[in-house]
Amino acid sequence: MVSFAKGTGLSWNGHTIAELTSVGNPELSIESIDTTTHQTTGRFREFMSGLVDAGEVAISGYFDATDTTGQQAMFADAAAGTERQVIITGPSSIYTFTFSAFITKIKLVGDAPIDKGYEFSASIKITGEPVFAISTVTGMSACGFSNDVLMMPTFAIGTYEYVVTVTHGETSTVVTPVDSTSGEIITITSGGTSQVVATGVASSAITLSASAMTDISIVISAANKAPKTYIFHVAVLAA
Repeated sequence: MVSFAKGTGLSWNGHTIAELTSVGNPELSIESIDTTTHQTTGRFREFMSGLVDAGEVAISGYFDATDTTGQQAMFADAAAGTERQVIITGPSSIYTFTFSAFITKIKLVGDAPIDKGYEFSASIKITGEPVFAISTVTGMSACGFSNDVLMMPTFAIGTYEYVVTVTHGETSTVVTPVDSTSGEIITITSGGTSQVVATGVASSAITLSASAMTDISIVISAANKAPKTYIFHVAVLAA
């Protein structure tokens, strides 16, 4: 799923910065520590991962003189060297970066051109670890098979792979997924054939192999959210 960047925002100390046209993201830079010794085999140096620097986030846009809690507050905090919480929110809240930071550069850009507005820009230095979070679907709360003998492990919303055994001699099965979260779509796929069902509604019959496992995937998706995929390896019991 490719996301359109329009709608990305940044808040400073809990207040959204107005009129931004460009918002950067953290960029992790990892130091390498030379661990080469006289006991190192061969002629190649050895290294280990060291400290991580999350870098600076650059923002720019148009100056808004009425943005007292956003742009104006950033100027005041830059002068005082005040550290604040920053949250970058992706379009439709699909992701967030949350971190502490202070301002290293801030200014009104340009020379008051006659044909455009004042531009505003700032550089924000991250201190500590930025916390990255993706907005995901809720997922299924239950899933049943019409002729199952055993599902291992027991179904749980946060477990995504299972082995299901069904009664000997069965040539097909029917799946009933439950996901009551509004806006989430349930798609069942097996053998290259897909079907969309509503929560608590049984699928059409899914053909099972008598000699091998049949894989059935159930994808829970929704607009502007990362999907969840559940895989069921279904085996027909031998005589």
